[in-house]
Amino acid sequence: MALQSTFFPYSYKLCSRKTPLSPFSTTRFFSICNAPICIGCGTLKLSTPRLGRVVSAVVSDRDAVGSSFSGTDVFKLTYLEGNSWLWDVGGLNILVDPILVGNLDFGIPWLYDAAKKFLKNFQLSELPEVNCLLITQNFDDHCHLKTLKPLSAMYPDLRVISTPNAREMLDPLFSNVTYLEPGQSSNIEAGNGSKVRIQATAGPVLGPPWQRPENGYLVISPQGLLRLYYEPHCVYNKSLLEKEHADIVITPVIKQLLPNFTLVSGQEDAVKLAKLLHAKFIVPMKNGDLDSKGLLASIIQSEGTVESFKELLYKELPDAQILEPTPGVPLEISPPSDLP
Repeated sequence: MALQSTFFPYSYKLCSRKTPLSPFSTTRFFSICNAPICIGCGTLKLSTPRLGRVVSAVVSDRDAVGSSFSGTDVFKLTYLEGNSWLWDVGGLNILVDPILVGNLDFGIPWLYDAAKKFLKNFQLSELPEVNCLLITQNFDDHCHLKTLKPLSAMYPDLRVISTPNAREMLDPLFSNVTYLEPGQSSNIEAGNGSKVRIQATAGPVLGPPWQRPENGYLVISPQGLLRLYYEPHCVYNKSLLEKEHADIVITPVIKQLLPNFTLVSGQEDAVKLAKLLHAKFIVPMKNGDLDSKGLLASIIQSEGTVESFKELLYKELPDAQILEPTPGVPLEISPPSDLP
């Protein structure tokens, strides 16, 4: 989320832990409904999921690797709460807007201070090898220096793709940064020689009207069989996006509001986005669902729920499938088996 040109509350804290969460194991989802989370004894555990509509494009690792796509066009999406994600695209790991060290407080904890609810003890050392860092915005809940400084020490040559708005923060830390304006794209090469293309799109303008917009991104799998769209505010340029399509759309669906100002959109705007991109799968993110405190936290209001979003969506896109992520557990999506 973001507070225009000043604060962006809605990220999270990941403290130290002694027992690994193992969030990147080969767990798979076969149901539209979200599996409940049970936390105890320092580990994250999934209770038995309630069976719902079957998602044919969400498959096991064995099925994906054994398919004609050789696993290169499989997306494994791990939600790290707030705005943070780890995406495995055909074996290439993309870390998105990470906050993995300390709370989100924008340096003013009395105004806003937020911690994650579930992945409280996650450490940078628990990540698999990271191939690319993707930054959407230059504010602390997307470009979190407490996380990026130790990350740059771990990966001094890490490939970074970012909005140009974050240049001042990223240039001192990373030497291999590509800044993309909306419409520009760049390729990342995986170890197996396959390439993932990342294309920037226009996100929100968070500041004076003449300021360049922040970034959303289209991520295209190596063989181009799956396309993912991500922008963490559900703010987009319709005239530019209507020329695109995305099989998977990751977006907030619950609005976050200040008096007379929308921090994060959702609900009907998220439905319009999914319809605009002809999405087959919508992955709703709850980037306002944090343990927050402070003056600003007390006046932020939420509007809508995932359930009300589902009702709106199925009126417009009855065949679309909603996949609710469980923090720390990979959500795996592969191309439909009936592709030529």
